[in-house]
Amino acid sequence: MTHLRSRRRLGLAVPLVLSLTATLGFLPTASSAAPLTEPAAQATDASSLAYVVNTRTDHRTIESVKKAIRAAGGTVVTAYERIGVIVVHSANPEFARTIRAVRGVQSAGATRTAPLKAAGTTDEGPVQPLTKQQAAKIAGAAEGATTGTATPEPLEADQWDLRAIGADKAAQINPGSRKVTVAVIDTGVDDTHPDLAPNFSASQSANCVGGKADTSEGAWRPYTSGDYHGTHVAGEIAAARNGVGVAGVAPGVKVAGIKVSDPDSGLFYPENVVCAFVFAADHGVEITNNSYYVDPWLYNCKTDPDQKAIVDAVNRAQLYAQRKGTLHVASAGNSNHDLASDAIEDASSPNDTTPVPRTIDPSVCLDIPTQLPGVLTVSATGVQKAKSYYSSYGHRVVDVAAPGGDGRYQVPDTPSKNGRILSTLPDGGYGFLQGTSMASPHAAGVAALLKSRYPKATPAQLTALLKVQADNPGCPDSYDQNGDGTQDAVCEGGKRLNGFYGAGIVDALDAVD
Repeated sequence: MTHLRSRRRLGLAVPLVLSLTATLGFLPTASSAAPLTEPAAQATDASSLAYVVNTRTDHRTIESVKKAIRAAGGTVVTAYERIGVIVVHSANPEFARTIRAVRGVQSAGATRTAPLKAAGTTDEGPVQPLTKQQAAKIAGAAEGATTGTATPEPLEADQWDLRAIGADKAAQINPGSRKVTVAVIDTGVDDTHPDLAPNFSASQSANCVGGKADTSEGAWRPYTSGDYHGTHVAGEIAAARNGVGVAGVAPGVKVAGIKVSDPDSGLFYPENVVCAFVFAADHGVEITNNSYYVDPWLYNCKTDPDQKAIVDAVNRAQLYAQRKGTLHVASAGNSNHDLASDAIEDASSPNDTTPVPRTIDPSVCLDIPTQLPGVLTVSATGVQKAKSYYSSYGHRVVDVAAPGGDGRYQVPDTPSKNGRILSTLPDGGYGFLQGTSMASPHAAGVAALLKSRYPKATPAQLTALLKVQADNPGCPDSYDQNGDGTQDAVCEGGKRLNGFYGAGIVDALDAVD
C-alpha cells in the first residue's frame, strides 16, 4: 500500500469504497479487465543513494561532468541535457562533496537520506465500505435530482463539490475539449476504470519512478488497489459523463497518468518528479496536477546543499514544461501552516529515515513543487465554502481555492452526509477522500475548461483567467471552528486577495459562460 502521511497531500485520505458494480449495473471492475502493474525493478545496492547533479546545459559541459561522475564512483541513470539535470546512483559517501567541486556543476546533492530500495511504513486509513442500502440511496437521489445537468450520474447526488463550483451546469455548456490533456503526477492511474477509460490518454502516460520514463503498456497504473490516490484525483478532473458512477469537473477533456511513487515506500522522490515534468512537456500535456510534495523534505531549504540541489533540479524541470506551454497546478498542503509566516515548525523531515524537528524560514525553505515560480497553489474548502480545517494557507502564496472537503466541520445535505470528495478508485471502485489533494484537481479541471475555451492561452494567461473567474468570500470575521475561543488560523488580506482563498474559489460555470 502507498505510504500516506499526515502532511502529504495524500494525508487525509480515508476512503469509503463503493462496491457498486453489481448493484448499479456498472461495467466489470478493472481487475477483471487488466492487472495492475508490478513494481519496477530497483537498484539492489543497499549502500547506494540517488543524486541530482545540475550543470550548465551545453553538451560539452555535460559530457565532462559525466566523466567526473564516473570517476567519483557514480553511475549515470539518465541525463536531461536540455535542463542540465543528471540523475546518478552512487555508493560513495563523498560523492556529492566531490562532484560539487567539478567545473560546470552548479549544484548537486542526494535526493534521499535512506539507501535505494529502503522500505517505508504504511499508516493508511481503514477502508470503510458502504452498504448496498447506502449505495441505493445515493443512486436514487441522483435519479430524482434536478441540479441543472442533462442526465445526472448515478452517484452525483453526493458530489456536492461539483455543484459548489457550478461544474454540473458548466458540463451542459462546454464539458471540455478532447484537445486538452491534464496529466496526474501521482501514484498511478487505473485507466481501466469505466469512468476513466473513455477519457484516458495512454500516449501521454508513463512510469517515471527511478527518474527515467517507462511507457510500456500499463506502466502508469498503480502498483496495487491500495495505491488509490492518483485514480481518485484523475476522476475528480475528468470522470466521463457516461451514465456510470461519478462525473469530473471537466468530463470532456483527456486525462493521463504519470506515476512517481516509489514502490516500496510510496514516496515521491525528486528524480521521479523531474522526469514527470519533462515527460509531460515533451508529450504535449497542457496541464499537470500535483497533489503531493517532493520527498523526503517537507520544506527544502536552499541553505542546505542537498536540498538546494533538489529545489534546483525540480524547478528546472517545471520551468522547462512551462516554457513549452504546460500549466502546473499544485495543492497547498494539509498542515494548516501559514506559508507566508516568519517561521514554520517542521517535525516530519526527512520522512524516509528519522525525522529531526526543525524551525524553517519560509523565505529560503520551500514546499515544492507548490511554491516554485509559476506553479498555481490551491487551498481547500468545504461545502460551506470556508477554508477546510487542515488546509495550509498564506497571503500571496495561495493563488486560488477549490473544494477539497471537510468532514469534520462542514457537513453537506447529501444522501451520505459526507463532507469529503467522492471519486474513482482502482478496480472499478468509488470512495470519499479529503485534502488539498482533492482541491488541486478541481482547480486543474477548471483550468482545463478555460484552456478548452482559450486554446492559445499560455500558462500565465490561464492562471490570470482562473483568478478572474474565481469568487472570493473574503476573510472570515472569526475562524474558531471548534469553538474553544482560540483562532485556528488567521486570514490576512482583503476581499480581492487573501491568505485563505487567494483570488477566490474557482468557478467552472464562469469559466465556460
